[in-house]
Amino acid sequence: MQFGIFTVSDITEDPTTGRTPSESERIKATLTIARHAEEVGLDVFALGEHHNPPFWSSSPTTTLAFIAAQTERLILSTATTLITTNDPVKIAEDYAMLQHLAQGRVDLTLGRGNTGPVYPWFGKDIRQGLPLAIENYALLHRLWREDVVDWEGRFRTPLQGFTSTPRPLHGVPPFVWHGSIRTPEIAEQAAYYGDGFFANNIFWPKEHYQRLISLYRQRFAHYGHGTAEQAIVGLGGQVFLAKNSQDAVREFRPYFDNAPVYGHGPSLEDFTEMTPLTVGSPQQIIDRYAGMREHYGDYQRQLFLIDHAGLPLKTVLEQLDILGGEVAPALRRELAVGRPAHVPDAPTHAGRVAAKYGEGQAPEAVPHPNRGDNLAGGPSPYRQPAAAGASFRKGE
Repeated sequence: MQFGIFTVSDITEDPTTGRTPSESERIKATLTIARHAEEVGLDVFALGEHHNPPFWSSSPTTTLAFIAAQTERLILSTATTLITTNDPVKIAEDYAMLQHLAQGRVDLTLGRGNTGPVYPWFGKDIRQGLPLAIENYALLHRLWREDVVDWEGRFRTPLQGFTSTPRPLHGVPPFVWHGSIRTPEIAEQAAYYGDGFFANNIFWPKEHYQRLISLYRQRFAHYGHGTAEQAIVGLGGQVFLAKNSQDAVREFRPYFDNAPVYGHGPSLEDFTEMTPLTVGSPQQIIDRYAGMREHYGDYQRQLFLIDHAGLPLKTVLEQLDILGGEVAPALRRELAVGRPAHVPDAPTHAGRVAAKYGEGQAPEAVPHPNRGDNLAGGPSPYRQPAAAGASFRKGE
């Protein structure tokens, strides 16, 4: 199991002080939070993508590269990368580059996003959101696995003899999670490619996510990637912790009551009953999230949202201390008990390289010389196979 945190990069007024941080303050705070996540022993830091105020994270690769330079062990991910409005060619290039800079400590979650106006900002039609997600990922998948790509689709100009650079590190592309709140077609897409499926697991009752995860597991097995129990599942979640539950509720209530994300709808008590939001003592969080296995089966990644709704940096760092010091270690132990041997570990670059090459030497991409026009010669631009396969093979 991997445990970590994710941020949606919101800039929200602190209702207890009436103060809203600047973009610069919030960016610096997020960098501190990411570093502290590694310090307290968490495995993953994931960053969302937004292109509108009051959010700041319009360039996740830039931010994650900076964090990579300041950490040694932390896996850096996204939550999510917009597969609909980003050009798949640029995603292929940017995240392969980040993969090299972070020495493999990179994966990404692909999704359609939840901000409707973003589509026309990038010249796309929201009515084509699902076809865009399907077509764009089909191209991205090939770009990371074929040295030379010829391609034609509906939503971008054709490619002829195109090579995405740099090639994925060691010929193994970043691991992809497909994130969805409500769309079965995305669960189907994740299953078809044998990729991971990440359920947001924040705003809906467990039955909602059970349907999506069950569909993904069934279709993962249908496409021959393994049994349903071997499918790769990640979950989100929300917590607020204090030594005792009364203090946790008292401290978090003003943030819950005033944060736009909660819609000023159900009470804190009703919301925590209906959704995975858990506000209480460390043991309450441990008990509730250890129970996720009963709802969704054994899974590989658990991320928590803890820095939203205007919570000050000092409070978030205190939350991290408890999460990394008490909650995550206990959950590791709880979720390891009775875990079948055939259930795969969470994906890592090192593990995937070892699975692909065994004890053999993983390849590095070495291009042919510049032939004088800023291009390399030969049927392939590379002197040795640089990609994970010459063509797409289902399940790679």
